[in-house]
Amino acid sequence: MFISVLDLFKIGIGPSSSHTIGPLVAARDFLGRVRRYGEAHAIPPDTHIRCTLKGSLAFTGKGHGTDRAVLLGLHDYSPEDLAQRDVDALVRGLAQKRELQIGHTHTILFCPETHIQFDHGAPLPEHPNGMIFELGTSGGEVLLTETYFSIGGGFVSTRAEIGQCVAPLKMEPVASCPFPFASARSMLQMARDSGLSIAAMKRTNELKYRSPETLDQGLEAIWQAMRHCVENGLAAGGVLPGGLNLPRRARRLHEQLQADPAEASVNDWLCAYAMAVNEENAAGHMVVTAPTNGAAGVIPAVLYYFVNHQRGTREQVREFLLTASAIGGIIKHRSSISGAEVGCQGEVGSAASMAAAGLCGVRGGSPEQVENAAEIALEHHLGLTCDPVRGLVQVPCIERNGFGAIKAFTAASLAIRGSGRHFMPLDGCIAAMKQTGLEMSAKFKETSQGGLAVSITEC
Repeated sequence: MFISVLDLFKIGIGPSSSHTIGPLVAARDFLGRVRRYGEAHAIPPDTHIRCTLKGSLAFTGKGHGTDRAVLLGLHDYSPEDLAQRDVDALVRGLAQKRELQIGHTHTILFCPETHIQFDHGAPLPEHPNGMIFELGTSGGEVLLTETYFSIGGGFVSTRAEIGQCVAPLKMEPVASCPFPFASARSMLQMARDSGLSIAAMKRTNELKYRSPETLDQGLEAIWQAMRHCVENGLAAGGVLPGGLNLPRRARRLHEQLQADPAEASVNDWLCAYAMAVNEENAAGHMVVTAPTNGAAGVIPAVLYYFVNHQRGTREQVREFLLTASAIGGIIKHRSSISGAEVGCQGEVGSAASMAAAGLCGVRGGSPEQVENAAEIALEHHLGLTCDPVRGLVQVPCIERNGFGAIKAFTAASLAIRGSGRHFMPLDGCIAAMKQTGLEMSAKFKETSQGGLAVSITEC
């Protein structure tokens, strides 16, 4: 299987890859289908578009800005279009329009308050993040419909696509890659046979589909976006939106570390960097899915620390991202990175595993040590629930990214001091994560119906 590093890491906006970016992508896709329908059919003047959000999208969609994302997508905005925009102002303006322009001849009614429905009934059977788009008339006739599933990391599948494979991914056939590893075991065997590093094999696979210049430009854009996320978060103050009245903390923490660096530990720096990114995510600003928005701070924090404190080079940044994406692709293929599907073990756990692998690789780790680092980091996130308070990606998500970065750094350090031989293989750990997610109660999978989300003591 092949998932590009440029697809796994996507530049977009917060606060959620599955609940914001995914629905935005789905809405924009449905807009395109409506436009094509309008080219071949007459559309009555009373026609409207309705979006019904199901499962986790219904329960936590308000806190994650899902309705805003649908509005933006139906007005033909992509995640990349919004990275440098004032999204709040844009949404306010679009919400007043009450209609969508379809081509040059058709206008379709769309009122977010009326035509976006949060259905708290049973989720769709295929995936907890389902949404149904309909083009219909006031008389109840449905002219066009499509069902989408936001499967984590901003990836979206239609009902037809999600039924075609066990892991619902859009990817190239396995035989098309020079190194077609679909598991950690096969990845290690190919590394032994070829004598190449994991990053080198991943790069070779990428070059099957794009030029070296395009790949390097894409990797540089990802790193620069991550760097800006860290630095923007470290510079920002104020209170995060959403109603919890949480003050930003990363800037103050960073100022304390700068004032007395001799007393600052690696844990302190990692927390400051990770929390800076996730405060930006909570504010709905630009972030990079790494591999999700809810876990967007882990990989940038570890990579930013490596570059700024350990003099990492541009070439090592590329190596880090390629190695991390190789591990992320295996996790996504064999399990899930969706908090609504397997809990936060699939988000922060996967991010920590990827970061640990990337750091181990750039510190000279062998493929076996890299695989060991990834396994250690993932293993110690097993069972982690997704229980955001009020459906906002703030508590416990922001601090959790700091701890994920610390675990990633620790896992890489342990692995680099070992031989690479260890008891539990990464594939076994991924299988355990998937099984744990399947047996986890829906209350703890991004529905805000259990755990911390309902354990707030009112004073």
